[in-house]
Amino acid sequence: MRTPVVMTLGMVLAPCGLLLNLISTLAPGWRLVKGFLDQPVDVVLYQGLWDICREQSSRERECGQQDQWNYLAAEPVLVARGLMVTSLAVTALGLLLATLGVRCWQEEPHFVLAGGSGVVLFAAGLFSLIPVSWYNHFLRDRDVLPAPASPVTVEVSYSLVLGYLGSCLLLLGGFSLGLSFAPWCEERCHSCRKASPSDLRRSSISTVYVDWPEPALTPAIKYYSNGQHRPRPAEQGVASKPKVGFPMPRPPPKAYTNPVDVLDGEAAESRGTSSRSTRPCHSTLPCDSDL
Repeated sequence: MRTPVVMTLGMVLAPCGLLLNLISTLAPGWRLVKGFLDQPVDVVLYQGLWDICREQSSRERECGQQDQWNYLAAEPVLVARGLMVTSLAVTALGLLLATLGVRCWQEEPHFVLAGGSGVVLFAAGLFSLIPVSWYNHFLRDRDVLPAPASPVTVEVSYSLVLGYLGSCLLLLGGFSLGLSFAPWCEERCHSCRKASPSDLRRSSISTVYVDWPEPALTPAIKYYSNGQHRPRPAEQGVASKPKVGFPMPRPPPKAYTNPVDVLDGEAAESRGTSSRSTRPCHSTLPCDSDL
């Protein structure tokens, strides 16, 4: 099957966030200090988590400068070191789990493992966003983050911006991969809904079976079904007995004979006595002359 969009998006955003956080952690550019009175105007200091660099006119850059104000020992710097390194390690673990869970070379991805990697990457984004936000909050506080007195000014540098971007990409990538839990949760909820006892109880209430007594039917209806007559139980027993012997021939039907002479009246008419016979018919059947 094709890799889901949420997995593809997470696999693209998470490595980008890892790269930006790595640059932000190692590069000495969290804070920019400039405006020194005893140095040339174009001299600036880049302060990071591990080192301090001096740059002049973008031509000369010298790192490993002496920490005159005890900047590297400040609490926000020490906390940022630990959390940024932790974020990098957790991000690497999340990407490993995502690679095993997405498995673009297989037919079906492992949704649970991919979703778990999204949770890990989202936590890595939080680990990097907390120190970046805390450092930015105390950026101009010279008591928390030591810096020379005025007129020296402090500004946000590029490493802090990269830290913000990397944290946001990790959060988005982790959230996108976390959506891989949706198919797994839908399948589990569907199976639980099938085996839910409340559904079984509801079905037993909605379906009521009543065993009504069979009504007594008349013989004409009781032994007639599907357009055919069925023999009664007594007749079924008789019909089931085998017949013995051979069939006897039936006598031919008797012919109907009329004992009255139906031609008597016609003979009298032929003699001219009368057009209609006055002799009463001795049979209950009508004579031919009457017809």
